[in-house]
Amino acid sequence: MLRALFNSELERFIIRFIDMFTDEAQVPVSIQSSWRKSQQTAQESRGCQTRAIHSAEAGVQTRSSVISSTQTELQDHVTTQFLQDPQNVLHLSGLKDFLHQVEVPVIRELVRNSKSHAFDGFQVNWEEHNKMVLCLHQLQHPRALERDLHVTSVSWSCTGAVIACAYGRMAEGDWSNDESYVCTWNLDHGGLNTKQADLVIDVPTAVTSLCCHPKHPALMAGGLHSGEVVIWDTSQSTDPVLAQTGMSADSHREPVCQVTWVALQNKGDFGVLSACSGGRILLWTVSSEQGKLVLKAAFALVQQQVLSSRTSFKTPAAVSSEYHSVPLRAPAVFSFRPGSGPVHSIHCSPFHRNLFLSAGTDGLAHLHSLLQTNPLRSLRVSDTYVFKVQWSPTRPLLFAAATEQGEVQIFDLSRRSLRPAATIDPGGVGHAATCLAFNCQNTGLLAVGKTDGTVGVWKLSTDLTEQIPTEGHLLEQIANQVAE
Repeated sequence: MLRALFNSELERFIIRFIDMFTDEAQVPVSIQSSWRKSQQTAQESRGCQTRAIHSAEAGVQTRSSVISSTQTELQDHVTTQFLQDPQNVLHLSGLKDFLHQVEVPVIRELVRNSKSHAFDGFQVNWEEHNKMVLCLHQLQHPRALERDLHVTSVSWSCTGAVIACAYGRMAEGDWSNDESYVCTWNLDHGGLNTKQADLVIDVPTAVTSLCCHPKHPALMAGGLHSGEVVIWDTSQSTDPVLAQTGMSADSHREPVCQVTWVALQNKGDFGVLSACSGGRILLWTVSSEQGKLVLKAAFALVQQQVLSSRTSFKTPAAVSSEYHSVPLRAPAVFSFRPGSGPVHSIHCSPFHRNLFLSAGTDGLAHLHSLLQTNPLRSLRVSDTYVFKVQWSPTRPLLFAAATEQGEVQIFDLSRRSLRPAATIDPGGVGHAATCLAFNCQNTGLLAVGKTDGTVGVWKLSTDLTEQIPTEGHLLEQIANQVAE
């Protein structure tokens, strides 16, 4: 019995154990989402649209304009009283007492200022400061360009408004004898034509030198290749020749290399000083009634006066006169050490009576003193010829030099460097700069003539025109470097 009960329990146990590893079918249970349903019911669609926007384009232009101005009348009774009766101004209340009160201190300050040297050498320049050198104009004469003429000389009128230039041509080391021109341009003229001169004067031979009168804007003196000296009056359009030397016994025998106006001792008149390549220097006076130049004095440089480096002074030499109207004198008593080639240009300092510059074929600019034979300084300007050298009219230590390479070198002796302070290169390879001229009235202008027949007018920078306060003192120090 017990065995049967044990077997029955064992059977039930086995059946339960097997049922643990068989799949059981369960009844599925689903739960619907109430959140999604609530969200779908809460969403709604809405829409809107703006009204149509209307646009239009329109233009308007004024047909006339009106400019009006107004000025307030004087309302101050003191000012009105002064304008009506200036003599009674001292009777105004308090004015007389005020003037007596400030008279002593004002006079004391004026006396102190008159003795002060704080602004010695200072010149006021109200123009706008310019840091660059600019080319303002390139002037040319068509007929001179067609004939391949060179600009041989340039000169400014005494007003500083007119630039005059002379034409000629150097051919194979000698002057050509072809006819040429003298041209002028008025830079203050509103209708300036850079390719056509305002005035053209026909000259039968090459013009080798030109100089405007220091007081009369219409007068110019010129030296010719033929040896003649001519004065032109540009105010006379039909016949501008005022006076000339002609080919007389008193004239130069060689081409004139330089002319300049010099003040005579009587009546404030001016004469013309001319020099030629033969060593003759002639002084002429103008006889407008006779229409010619009259020889007043004649000077010569003779070979005996060309001194060696070991000698300094000699007595004037006697020469035989070659002129009928005046005796020929040779007054030179002092000469300077010669350079390594011909001298093309000399210019005396406008700020010191003993200093002058010279330049020529050695490419150097020599600073000389009248008190010694050797130069004070020599500066390398170019590797080729230097045709012209000139001091600045406003800066005592600045000068410019025109070179065969076509450049204009500007040197400032106040600097420690021996290099140029500025270089003007007008362009045009192979065309030499033959001449230059500072404008003494409009001191910022520099004219440069070239062998291509053009005249360049340049505007200088402020540092090249404004004098520094110590410049005069530095120039005096250089002049005092003379060897004892």
